[in-house]
Parts: sequence; structure tokens; C-alpha cells
Amino acid sequence: MQLNSFDEWSPLREVVVGSALNYSSHERELSFELFFHDNIAGDNGAGRSEWYYPRLEARDAAPSAGGTRVPVKERYVAELNEDLQGLADALTSLGVTVHRPTDVHPTTTTVRTPAWSASVVPPLNLRDNTLIAGDEIIETSPMIRSRYFETQLLKPVFQEYFRRGARWSTMPRPLMTDASFDLSYARSSTAGGPTEPIEDPQPSRYDVGQEMLFDAAQCLRLGRDIVANIATHNHALGVDWLERHLEGRFRIHRVHGLSDSHIDSMVLALRPGTLLVRSQAVVDMLPKSLRSWDAIIAPPPDQDSFPTYEDDDLVLTSPFIDLNVLSVGPDTVLVNESYPELMRTLERHGFTVVPVRHRHRRLFGGGFHCFTLDTVREGGAEDYLD
Repeated sequence: MQLNSFDEWSPLREVVVGSALNYSSHERELSFELFFHDNIAGDNGAGRSEWYYPRLEARDAAPSAGGTRVPVKERYVAELNEDLQGLADALTSLGVTVHRPTDVHPTTTTVRTPAWSASVVPPLNLRDNTLIAGDEIIETSPMIRSRYFETQLLKPVFQEYFRRGARWSTMPRPLMTDASFDLSYARSSTAGGPTEPIEDPQPSRYDVGQEMLFDAAQCLRLGRDIVANIATHNHALGVDWLERHLEGRFRIHRVHGLSDSHIDSMVLALRPGTLLVRSQAVVDMLPKSLRSWDAIIAPPPDQDSFPTYEDDDLVLTSPFIDLNVLSVGPDTVLVNESYPELMRTLERHGFTVVPVRHRHRRLFGGGFHCFTLDTVREGGAEDYLD
């Protein structure tokens, strides 16, 4: 089928599901610190006095060329891959054609550019680095160095859609030196602040100043309209590019500081006129035309529904990661089976809920929406906003 995806809810026909095969480590360096910095200590539950992950000096990790490499336990990766296969199977059972990216080869451990090196991350959270805008694939400017070449592992899928007539574009690739990053949000945010300071960036011969760094998961797609979250000058530059590139085809609506980056664990559109949101405060920050939609406020997640981790495990997301659901139609939603509170809430609003297992969502920074890239839906360029 031809590439066609304008929104988050129309009947899903084809999707790409991510892979975590050979996931071996996280690399703690400037881009990683900035990307995950907005999780406060309270989100990580009792017993964790640190911010969203333990302090560098508190762990035994070997330094790499780009930062401090923190191993990921093999048992977590094995269970994650089991759950990803379960997600793929659930989608197949609902009549959705599932594609998978190329797996990272076990010998591919490092990505290098002239300016830096970092450990490689598998193509797991596919939503982050690719925006599907109708009939166009847009590879966005990566925000984490480890993920710089991640979309290369989607090339076979993209190539096939291109052969069928899809447009295919790539945002400018950033140099990603330390000077590329706008540190103001991390230094001024009232969300809690880091336990470790974000140090002054180090100069590089490749510095060009702050660059566009923008993830597709900062966007909410609503037919002809795209809501884009901006928290830094890096994001603003990315949205500038997106507006110019899509001019005449899509309307971009900017929201400021809804989160530090991604918004798909803050707000998702489940069908025309209905949003799933973390809180009323999120609704109040949305464009005026969206505030009139019905807002389903997600119930607080039960802390006991999450695995207990060891002190050296990096907890990267808040418990609200399970808001990251995937709609396969305007009335059918895939929800983590460990979040029965949300399942009951959605059922009361007339949705059919498909429970799917996902155990280690807090360790790998993504839910079902993050793990998938919907490439073919039945919807078109409709006007849902006044």
C-alpha cells in the first residue's frame, strides 16, 4: 500500500514495530543528560533519592570516547524483545501489516562523526526520529548522539514506500557539538532540576552555534494540522524548518514548554473530539481550538504495577509512560496490561481496549506509541481544528 498517515486514530493498516535486539548500554553524555533531564525524583518512587537516574559517581561504569557507558542488563533486553514481539503479534491479529527495521549487528557498538562518538542504540523508539506527514517520510534532526544514524536501519522500509510513490525528506543533520545545544531549559526549568549540574559545553572546531534538534514525537498529528511542542531554541529552529517545508500542505500550531521534548505521554488524540491527557494543566496549554475537545484525564498509575529495579538501573521515564497508547482505529486502543486503571477509564468512554504486555517501559523510555511508526492509515487531510 502507499504511504498515508495524517492522524493518530484512523483505521491502521500498516505499521513498523521497533527492535531492541543487541541493546547493550546507555551512554551518559551531554545530549543524553539534556534529553532525559525533566523527570523529577518524585516520579521515580520511594527509595530513590536521586533525580531520574543515579549520579555518575555512584556507579561503576567504563568511560567511552563520548561519555560514560552504562550497561543494560541482558535479561531486561530479552524480556523487552519478547514484549515487542507480543505487540507485533497483537497488531497482526487485528489485521494490521507489521514491518520491522533492520536489527543492530552485535559488532556495531559505536557511532562516530568528526566531532564525537557514542554507543549505538537499536531502532526501538521509531516514533522519535521519523515524522509521517500524509504521503511523506520526514527524518527529523536527532536529539541524542547515540541515535544519530538510527533511521538508517529503517531504510529498507522507507525505500519500498518511496518506490510506491511516497515523498522522502531529511531535516538538516546537526553537527551536535556541545555548543549545538540550548541549555536554558535545563538550567531554568521549575520541574525539579538536576541533581548534577549541566556543565558548560566544551568548544569544538566544528561549532556552528545552536542547531535544529527536533523529534517527531514532539508532534501531534490532526489531519491538516500538526501541534508541535517547543521547549528550547533547538526545537524552535526545527519547527521553523517544518513550517517552511510543509507550507501549503499542513498548518503548524506551536505550544511552548508542554514538556521538555516529547508530548505523547502528555497528550494523545484518540479520535476526533477526544484527547487522552495527563492532567487538566496539559489541556490549558493546548491551542484554543483543541481545548474544546473532550479530555479524558488519565488516572494515576499504581506504583506497584512497575518492576522493582536495582540501584544501578537507569530509570528514564515517569510512571505516566503508560499513557503512551496506540490507537488502531477511532474506537480501539492498545494499552499496557499493567495499567488496568486506564483500561477501565477508556472502556467507560466507549473504547475497545486491547491489553498488551510491556514490562520495562521505564528503563527504555518508550511505550506503544513510541515503539511504532504508523505508515498507512485510512484517514486523510481533514480539517479537525477551527
